[in-house]
Amino acid sequence: MCTDNNKTAAADHEHEVHEHDHEHTHSHDHCGHSHTHTHADGTTHTHAHTHSHAAASSPEEALALLKYMLDHNRHHAEELHDLGHCFDDVVGDLIHDAVDKLGESNDLIEQALSLIKNA
Repeated sequence: MCTDNNKTAAADHEHEVHEHDHEHTHSHDHCGHSHTHTHADGTTHTHAHTHSHAAASSPEEALALLKYMLDHNRHHAEELHDLGHCFDDVVGDLIHDAVDKLGESNDLIEQALSLIKNA
């Protein structure tokens, strides 16, 4: 199912080429994943990602994909954490609990990466 979600939140996170700490809008189209940031000054940055569910063609490609997905998951966990502050205590606590569980999952992926690298 494809969804478009526009959320505005105070953000403090890094991107591949810049970092910022100010309010901006995130737009996510999950049918090919377009990631757009519109900053308070009107500047817009778009990061396009394609998601393929095909098997990796080599162990090196699988490792690179796993590393990318871990970084991608961590970025979204940071965004969710920030969004949790936009809601009351009960909703915010649920979101922060979910972020903790995402962190635990990311830790398992990181352990798998470590085993692959050290094999």
